Amino acid sequence: MIDSDEPIIDDVYDEVLLDHGDDHLREEIWSLRKTLQLEARSGVRKENQGNYHELYTLLVHSSQAVDIFDQERAQELLNKIRMQSSPNGNGIQRLASVLADALEARLAGVGNEYYRRLIAKRVNIPDIYFLKGHHMSIRAAPFSRVSYCFSNRNILNVARNARKVHVIDLGIKFGFQWPSLIQAISKREGGPPKLRITGIEFPEPGFRPAKRIEGVGQRLLEYARSFNVPFEYKGISSQWESIRIEELTINDDEVVIVNCLFGLREVQDETFAIDSPRDRVLKLIRQIKPQIFIQAESNRSYSSFFLDRFRHVLSTYAAIYDIVDSTIPRKDKDRKLLENVYFVPDIINSIACEGSDLKEKPETLKQWQRRNLRACFEQLPVNPDIVKECKKLVRDGYDDRYFIQEDDNWLLQGWKGRVISGGTAWKPKRDEGC
Repeated sequence: MIDSDEPIIDDVYDEVLLDHGDDHLREEIWSLRKTLQLEARSGVRKENQGNYHELYTLLVHSSQAVDIFDQERAQELLNKIRMQSSPNGNGIQRLASVLADALEARLAGVGNEYYRRLIAKRVNIPDIYFLKGHHMSIRAAPFSRVSYCFSNRNILNVARNARKVHVIDLGIKFGFQWPSLIQAISKREGGPPKLRITGIEFPEPGFRPAKRIEGVGQRLLEYARSFNVPFEYKGISSQWESIRIEELTINDDEVVIVNCLFGLREVQDETFAIDSPRDRVLKLIRQIKPQIFIQAESNRSYSSFFLDRFRHVLSTYAAIYDIVDSTIPRKDKDRKLLENVYFVPDIINSIACEGSDLKEKPETLKQWQRRNLRACFEQLPVNPDIVKECKKLVRDGYDDRYFIQEDDNWLLQGWKGRVISGGTAWKPKRDEGC
């Protein structure tokens, strides 16, 4: 259930989650650009340029000192980082401020406690604040919009003639993807099918581990009613590798789709285990026998060794904070919300925590490709019409330093030549040996 003081849907949700045409979002993106130009003219950006390479080097050296628990050297370097960083500065200054907090917590041996406090606060944040962060992210960068477009278009193609559609969403989070699908499916010639969504998420800490996904179901039910789409929802709060196929209530007369956007990296990966949790999740998906399994992942991999992991986190988030700093004004209050809600907890966890307390263990797109092929999935070609639509989406509104390209059956997204994420689709192989 959603708290009574938070509306299930309102105009703010509609504005962000429904499709209002390209012109609507284009105007919002141009509004951000105008504010950026004013900020540049006022000198705010020149005042806070900072020394990128010096801060980067200090962070690497500090991680080395923390790794060997050289307290004196680490504190000396952290003090220098504090003097040059700022939570309100440019991209690298903001990132350095967060990383300094993470390194300090690790050095003091309180990384897990620090991260748990962050997550405890996050659980109590109303969904509307996550919506605001999401709204800012889709105005600044096309990554979420393109991922949703790629997924929804594949779903609509597979379900073109279906009377009943069952989407199993591994990692439903706040369900932000689905109002636009409900809107699109309501326009289908001959009327919409019955839509079932099974939303699966990891349990949240506290007394009501399924509270958020229950609220998501209520919100989606309201959208389905408003668009006259027959709808059914079931939320499952569980460790994904523990889910049994019987819990999903799959019916023979349904077109079944498995959707997983950026969620599998949160499933623990016992690298040397014969039957790791990730492999068990892929086995479950094979048991489901979906018509299509849609997957999106970030193109990054974190080593189990701290120094390698630190360098990867630094490199990854330096690119992400560069994107944010290049597209969002520094004084925008929703920028701070985006960073604190979506980036900071993951950075703190990756640097301050260790072992089983690490929440994410991402893999590169190539690693996922090899894993899924071993698990007896067949990768599907990217639909050229979907590629065109996604490219148009980026070209018509966003900074020209973003790019979209198709490669080896992945729809790749990136910034300044660096691949940030990719989406692809699979189907279970029918070989007897699988």
